[in-house]
Amino acid sequence: LGFDPEILNALRSTYDGHLAETDNGLHPSQSQSAADLLHPAREWLDGLDVRDPRVARFLCKLIPPQCPFERDVKLFGHKVVHIPAMCKLNPLYDQLVGLRFRALSYLADDCGEDVSRYC
Repeated sequence: LGFDPEILNALRSTYDGHLAETDNGLHPSQSQSAADLLHPAREWLDGLDVRDPRVARFLCKLIPPQCPFERDVKLFGHKVVHIPAMCKLNPLYDQLVGLRFRALSYLADDCGEDVSRYC
């Protein structure tokens, strides 16, 4: 392809997730390794399998169906300001929503419960 092999090796090591020092002393971005600090927690949450109705009910009550912080501030019936959802700032938000969904699915599909009270 006409690219310098050193550049290709640096790209390959970055792509593979390895932080390797190049010959010129430059390091790949440290933010990449900081984001990986929560990887074990993400894997653990994604790997949880809900098989107890009591645990499933507890999770459905504990994890809210929507962000509790999103608000519309109204003055005299007119919306003055909208406070956006802060949940997306939570680095484990997607995993918690997935866990809640698995708990709801377990209650509805396997236990035959009406889950509308959790929605």
